[in-house]
Amino acid sequence: MIDHVRDLASVREATERLLTAAAKLDDAAMAAPSRLPGWSRGHVLAHLSRNADALVNVLQGRPMYVSAEARDADIERDAPRPPAVQLDDVRASAARFQAAGEVPADWDRTVELRNGVTDRAARVPFRRLVEVELHHVDLGVGYELEDLPQDFTEREIAFLADRFTGHPTVPPTRLLAVGAGEGAGEGAGGGEWRTGGDAGGDTGSAVTVSGAAADLLGWLAGRRDGAALEVSGGALPVLPPL
Repeated sequence: MIDHVRDLASVREATERLLTAAAKLDDAAMAAPSRLPGWSRGHVLAHLSRNADALVNVLQGRPMYVSAEARDADIERDAPRPPAVQLDDVRASAARFQAAGEVPADWDRTVELRNGVTDRAARVPFRRLVEVELHHVDLGVGYELEDLPQDFTEREIAFLADRFTGHPTVPPTRLLAVGAGEGAGEGAGGGEWRTGGDAGGDTGSAVTVSGAAADLLGWLAGRRDGAALEVSGGALPVLPPL
């Protein structure tokens, strides 16, 4: 069940975690490479700021971005800014997103995101939560996929599994999260999902991909190569870019 109020609270908490971590970055660390190819940590934070404003546009019925080119140009423009400016922008844009999310609205309405993608307005806060949590990991400042809240990890696995369901290049796939055992972090736990070109078909013919929930999420989200996962019934599926 989608609960946009709960998700808005989670976004606020996740943003505070990210700001606390990013406050330790000096000029050199801000300019250093992030875990995303071609992006510095400044690029990641600039993207988070502009994404918050873009999702305000979505909630208020405007196009998410003027264009793909304008989106990319804004990130390149803002990436070299000093750490204090970056943090102020992340904080201010996050506040604008929270304010837009607190306006009484029809949360069952359909909204349009990038590239013609549509969704329920109620899922927009979760989409923002994904941006904040995964890009916090992308900063490479000690926050790992294993540190993500378990509920978030399971929801994002389910969300990505649904995204790849019916995709013609992804074979029927069973995803199995195996608990990491005593002493594991919040992201540990079990669960099962199905995805791929015929996710609702014959489960006996499906490829089974199993491992820790963090490793499953990392593979589905393009953050890990899947080497830590166990695969049976075929090869590890090649996933299309997000």
